[in-house]
Amino acid sequence: MSTSPPSRLLRSANSVAQRVFAFLRRKVLFRYRLVLIVLVLLAVGIGVGAVWGPPGWFPPSAVIITVLAGGLLLKRRSLAFLFGVVAVVLAFTAYALDFSQVGPGLAVTIGVTAVVAYLLSGVRERLGVQGLDGEKMLLELRDRIRTQGQLPALPAGWHATQVLRQAGGSSFGGDFVVSTLRDDQLDIAVVDVSGKGVEAGTRALLLSGAFGGLIGAVPRGEFLEHCNDYLVRIAGGEGFVTAVHLSVDLTTGEYLLASAGHPPAVQFDHTTGAWSPTEAKGVVLGIIPEMSYTPVRGRLRPGDAVMLYTDGLVETPGEDLDAGVDRLLGAAESLVAMGFGPGTEQFVDTLSKDKNDDRALVVLWRTH
Repeated sequence: MSTSPPSRLLRSANSVAQRVFAFLRRKVLFRYRLVLIVLVLLAVGIGVGAVWGPPGWFPPSAVIITVLAGGLLLKRRSLAFLFGVVAVVLAFTAYALDFSQVGPGLAVTIGVTAVVAYLLSGVRERLGVQGLDGEKMLLELRDRIRTQGQLPALPAGWHATQVLRQAGGSSFGGDFVVSTLRDDQLDIAVVDVSGKGVEAGTRALLLSGAFGGLIGAVPRGEFLEHCNDYLVRIAGGEGFVTAVHLSVDLTTGEYLLASAGHPPAVQFDHTTGAWSPTEAKGVVLGIIPEMSYTPVRGRLRPGDAVMLYTDGLVETPGEDLDAGVDRLLGAAESLVAMGFGPGTEQFVDTLSKDKNDDRALVVLWRTH
């Protein structure tokens, strides 16, 4: 007995529907099926309300909410399906309302929004996170690097302060500080990763953890050597790093100071009332394997101070670095008058005015 054409058509339609549902379940709905279903229903509801609902309560432009929410919460396959639903809803609404509320301007606006949402969804999918999880991860990393860079509490007679400013007001940058206090030995390193702002921020996040572990685990005079070895192994031509390392015996005030391509640290001598640059020098980190760094020795007596900083405070395009250091030494005179602690913020603002670069400053001083 032959099957009638309507029956064959019905079975074919049912087979197609099952395949489409299986595809959607496997490729589209996946983990975010509930979010997708809610957004699809919302888009359809807006279209239905625009045609048959109370006037003014369901503007067709409201479907842009579903597009934005989809870009934030859905993966690209699910988002593409949502875009298809939104396009059908807009076409239906435009036809039902004789194009009175859905014009070319609205279509272009939603189209551009959809492209931006799709690109953002792609970035989140590459990270393996959806929603606000990516931003939360970055905030957590930022807070961790700031916590790790905090200077330890010092014994009586010793004080320290630091200022960190990132280029463009970003939360991430290439300058960071690591420090540790073991018994009466204080170690501080100020590090400058090549680049600035967000460009150097990812490398700074990686290196701050590594350098923070090294500074408390290697002999005081070998810190920069171990940092250089680490960078040579993992850098892969990604750029150089400069650093200055200060290790102070808080009992005697004697210190070791080593530099790797960094601007010279400066010391304040209370007997003369003047700042002067130190002689520590060395090659930048991550370029030459098995590089050694010879520290200079000095002593901080009561009333003395030492300042570590990055080139964002002294470097000006087209100007010799020595001129920037001289300018810093001149500005540091006011720092003595205002106090090493209270005056550091204004000191950094004065030197970095009209400069778009990462800046870091650490001042350590002794009162008795």
